[in-house]
Amino acid sequence: MSIPAFGLGTFRLQDQVVIDSVSTALKLGYRAIDTAQIYENEAAVGQAIAESGVKREELFITTKIWIANLSTEKLIPTLRESLQKLKTDYVDLTLIHWPSPKNEVPVAEFMAELLKAKELGLTRQIGVSNFTIDLMQQAIDAVGAEAIATNQIELSPLLQNAKVVKFARQHGIAITSYMTLAYGKALQEPVIQQMAKLRNATPAQVILAWAMQLGYSVIPSSTKEANLASNLLAQELKLTDENMAQMAALDRNERLVSPEGLAPDWD
Repeated sequence: MSIPAFGLGTFRLQDQVVIDSVSTALKLGYRAIDTAQIYENEAAVGQAIAESGVKREELFITTKIWIANLSTEKLIPTLRESLQKLKTDYVDLTLIHWPSPKNEVPVAEFMAELLKAKELGLTRQIGVSNFTIDLMQQAIDAVGAEAIATNQIELSPLLQNAKVVKFARQHGIAITSYMTLAYGKALQEPVIQQMAKLRNATPAQVILAWAMQLGYSVIPSSTKEANLASNLLAQELKLTDENMAQMAALDRNERLVSPEGLAPDWD
């Protein structure tokens, strides 16, 4: 099973805003939806999916286990709660959202429990998010690399995360990029704007196409129908080798997401 290259992110979207975003995206043809327990929008996402009329088997739904729910006692029960909210018997992918701060719950413990959730049929695939090389190695030691579908990490033209990407690839673990547009900062890069202009594309399309061309999955979010439709078209854009080299040159290790008390020691 592979992870769709293109999906919809729902971070920071709640209530009617997320219902509208997901509903519009599904109408436009999106079929992969990414949510998380901590987003507090799983029920709204589930409502939008249920009302869309799109068949469950056509969808790829991802959720993420929050740090408070990583223990053996909590992981599977809270995943079941997520399924109830999402109005589904299973999700396609369940991720560990962040590693347990100060290793309160060891990686081996929560990965074993996540694998058990897969064996129970609660999730089709499992993976991790915001994991460093060391944490990925611990996860591999716990359940085997073949069990880990993806590492969802902050990755944009400004933060290309080369070391983590290389390690993941060596072990057959796919990369999902979040914050691919760098909160919009990457859209302001002159070289990206020029590339977009020459191709009659948007800067966002150029960036999303770049990430997908490198083999990453992307999950951009938007509340505007025009942007949702425009982002979808990034799948049709192909960049030249020269374009890809220009994009590679933008890397400056500019990380935007590193919450105090939550972030591991980044590579």
